[in-house]
Amino acid sequence: MAHYLDPKNDLTFKRVFGEHKHLCMSLINSMIPLKKPIVSIEYKTGELIPDLADVLRNTIVDIRCTDSEDRQFLVEMQLFWNESFKSRVLLNASKAYVMQLDKAMEFKLLKPVYALNFVNDTFEKSIELQNEYYHHYKIVNINNTEKQIEGLEFFYIELPKFKPLNRAEKKLHELWLRFLTEINENTETVPKELLENELTSEAVDYMKKAAYTKEQLAAYDKCKIDTMTASSMLSASWDEGFEEGKVIGKAEAKAKGLEEGKAFGEAIWMEKVVLNCKRAGYTLDAISVVTNLSAESIAEILKKHGLI
Repeated sequence: MAHYLDPKNDLTFKRVFGEHKHLCMSLINSMIPLKKPIVSIEYKTGELIPDLADVLRNTIVDIRCTDSEDRQFLVEMQLFWNESFKSRVLLNASKAYVMQLDKAMEFKLLKPVYALNFVNDTFEKSIELQNEYYHHYKIVNINNTEKQIEGLEFFYIELPKFKPLNRAEKKLHELWLRFLTEINENTETVPKELLENELTSEAVDYMKKAAYTKEQLAAYDKCKIDTMTASSMLSASWDEGFEEGKVIGKAEAKAKGLEEGKAFGEAIWMEKVVLNCKRAGYTLDAISVVTNLSAESIAEILKKHGLI
């Protein structure tokens, strides 16, 4: 019996979609509602923002795409596991758009940028969105949503919410999401639907543990441990900060009003996150990504507790 790895790991995700263009094109075409399908891609090298601490790394595949009518655009495709990376998505996609000026020299020559994000977490928790896994954001006019500023679009796909409906018109869309959600280290029998399609069947082959060297498996395990550690730490920070903030916030609410007390409680939670990140060895840049706080605000909290 074959043993499999999880395609949501940094190493395996890039093995499938960062090394095999036809698989990457199939995934993008099935996830983004493009006017015309892409027919060729070119991988770009490296992220557009500074490297962060290892524990904060997330999978990014930068791609220049050309559709069937020879129009070009960029796709920043990434997989992450926590809501905190939404700010990083915005930053990276924006830089991908602006940095084209080095070559284009004219604003009219800038290519659209699509940020395709597979989220291994649930971040849209409202009741009205509890069953929606696919979220498409555009820059639109608030009073007339038909009016759009083109150039940047964002797609968030919440993997834990995905449930296959076996829709013929979305066959590849659902097969790729089943690949990302149903293939993992506990897989004993691969769903026949994935094996019947030549693209997803090929991707499944790349998940076989026997296809990786000892060094690659060690890197796979390290990425998994780093993700679990960071996720647990943020969760603990939330729990501690929430309880402390709730108590203090209630007291503050009596004296300053409910909204001020709530804000004070949230500040206590954020302070806990900053302190835990610092003690775990995060750099200031890495803490800024997690908390969305400025370097000055982070330094002020650390000085308050004698950590710098």
